[in-house]
Amino acid sequence: MSESLVIIPTYNEKENIERLIRYIFSLSVKFDVLIIDDGSPDKTSEIIKTLQNTEFKDKLYLIQRSGKMGLGTAYITGFKWALERHYQYIFEMDADFSHNPDDLLKLYDACKNGADMSIGSRYKSGVNVVNWPMGRVLMSYFASKYVRFVTGMKIYDTTAGFKCYSRKVLESINLDKIRFKGYAFQIEMKFTAWKMGFNIEEVPIIFTERKEGTSKMSGGIFSEALWGVIKMKLSSFFKKYKLTR
Repeated sequence: MSESLVIIPTYNEKENIERLIRYIFSLSVKFDVLIIDDGSPDKTSEIIKTLQNTEFKDKLYLIQRSGKMGLGTAYITGFKWALERHYQYIFEMDADFSHNPDDLLKLYDACKNGADMSIGSRYKSGVNVVNWPMGRVLMSYFASKYVRFVTGMKIYDTTAGFKCYSRKVLESINLDKIRFKGYAFQIEMKFTAWKMGFNIEEVPIIFTERKEGTSKMSGGIFSEALWGVIKMKLSSFFKKYKLTR
């Protein structure tokens, strides 16, 4: 078993998932992979099972859920699974190649060299997004600006979903108290870790829009983040965070 686990939620990702898994397993650092599939009608899970049984039995894992239950709950399920199995570095990653698998090595190196959480940042060194319509680029960029303003976090890409957590971060956060299920989940996890005093490092990456499959982004997801950030900030005034330093 590797010390590192990459958690990948899936819903209808048959076009991408096998190629992504093979790419991750070809990297110079050893990673295990946990797929959390929310009942994909395109039978993404069947591809995973075939790869498990034929090639990757001891490093590819699958949790199947009955339907779409939200990105946040998928990751929480994966975090708990990882902690039970004593992984030291736990990664979040999309299934559609918008996150370059090579950048897993950058996130890993950052945590191995002192960061408690590393973030694959689209906005630390300018705007590094490929193949997005300008409207979506502006919405994402200013969403991060808005979150940074409201929360006070010194993080450029507050909504990023490509991350590495050291084990102690996830052990310190009460995962059952994380409220958000969609886009705002990424913000809430960063905010909680930041309030607890963990060392968070942003690693510049280039984000590329998916070429295969269908995007899961929607206006409702952005709405949750917009209003959720205000509620999260207000509730933080009445919450005690156990500092790690």
